[in-house]
Amino acid sequence: MSSSAEVCARCGRGVCTDWEKTRLRDPRLRTRIRWPEGPVCVKCYDDAVHTRGRCGGCGVERLLPGIGAAGARLCTDCAGGLGDFICTRCGQEGPRYQVGTCARCVLSDRLAALLDDGTGRIRPELLPFYESFRAMPRARGGLLWLSKPHIPPLLRSLAGGDVPLTHAGVGTLQPWRAVIHLRDLLVDASVLPPVDRFLFLLEQWLPGWLATVESLQHRAVLERFATWHVLRQLRKTAAKKPINSGRANSARHLMRISAQFLTHLTEHGRTLKTCGQADIDCWLATDLSRRAPSRAFLRWCITHHELPRLQLPAVAKNAGARLGQRQRLAYIRRALTDEAIPATDRVLALLILLYAQPLVKIAQLTTDDVLREHDQVLLRLGDPPIPVPPPFADVLLDYVDNRPNMVSASNPTSRFLFPGRRAGQPMHTTSLRLRLRNLGLPSLDARTATIRQLLLEAPAAVVAGMLGYHPDTAETLAIQAGSTWARYAANNHQRPPPQRAR
Repeated sequence: MSSSAEVCARCGRGVCTDWEKTRLRDPRLRTRIRWPEGPVCVKCYDDAVHTRGRCGGCGVERLLPGIGAAGARLCTDCAGGLGDFICTRCGQEGPRYQVGTCARCVLSDRLAALLDDGTGRIRPELLPFYESFRAMPRARGGLLWLSKPHIPPLLRSLAGGDVPLTHAGVGTLQPWRAVIHLRDLLVDASVLPPVDRFLFLLEQWLPGWLATVESLQHRAVLERFATWHVLRQLRKTAAKKPINSGRANSARHLMRISAQFLTHLTEHGRTLKTCGQADIDCWLATDLSRRAPSRAFLRWCITHHELPRLQLPAVAKNAGARLGQRQRLAYIRRALTDEAIPATDRVLALLILLYAQPLVKIAQLTTDDVLREHDQVLLRLGDPPIPVPPPFADVLLDYVDNRPNMVSASNPTSRFLFPGRRAGQPMHTTSLRLRLRNLGLPSLDARTATIRQLLLEAPAAVVAGMLGYHPDTAETLAIQAGSTWARYAANNHQRPPPQRAR
């Protein structure tokens, strides 16, 4: 049999022994090893050597790379012919990385060398990070991260004391994307104190962005606006609760739109002092999406006497396009029945189509919000928790037991329902929105259609409480949807029993 016609003995997909033929495709389709059962692809081998539990043959708790005839997981002794996976250094069973040495031991050695403070030992302040990182479920992923050329210099700088082991000190390192991930790992290991993540990233982004504004006059105005309006409001919010990614992204968008407005004035030979009503109207009429962010900047300029007192048009709120009930039900049916859709996408879509949850709130849900009481599954979105119907309950419980991004050093113990790739962080709302876009599901339209349909079926106060909506918001949406629940008098409408004649 030629290599191109072979299939993996575990998953049944076609595999190839020629690396060049699979280099530009999915590398998991390459034959990783040949066991007595046949060729095994890279993915199936990786899953096999990371599976632990009670052997279906001898009943001993150990590594279970083998599969019996009835599908039972077997240890190397019971399966036979799979090789020896016992590390000669630590004595534990696990995937080999070097001859006789497991991946975790190799990871420990390399990480210890990078965190050496010059005395032959790990810098004491970084020991919690060392212990948490080397304990990741799949050490090979940590080795891959350490092999990137920009990671060792970052770790050596921290270990050698080249930069202070503080948020400000870590923020001076480059490249910034790798530094963000490293700082999240340090916070998760309690090496650095927790901070409001998105506010901190915005404060770190702002000086670099202001430096790109060429006009010194524009830069001065934007810096004052950012300091005394944007950051001031965000810090006030952060004092009560952490800001989310949506607030931080809106702040960046506001700063960019404000800079574009100043550039627009310059191109038309105007300044803030000489700006007239016609200039404002021309700017806002060119692109209606500028109205809301431009209004915030323009009002600040008027209040602080940077602009003359001009009239600003009102911003019309867009309630979102209506998604028909038939379309909504079709999306629900697809999410419940199409097993080809990733479980993450199915649960995400159903949370919107059944419970009208915004992405910002979905990202903050945890596994503790999924309640199992007797034979019923409940979801804590408000008060009281809302029941989960059986078709969705099965999908949800299966997803909770098999959440993604749980095998790296970032989130091995994460409680988030949608754990992200950053340490201690859920999936970003941008990633969630992209998943919905790939399904062809408009997030805002679906949520609008769902909440309006629910408000037609139950009183606004009940829906608001169970879904976590503000009562006033629910009442307003109910009126827009044409709900008639508010017209019912609050009384006992049961007919009294007929009086018998004496």
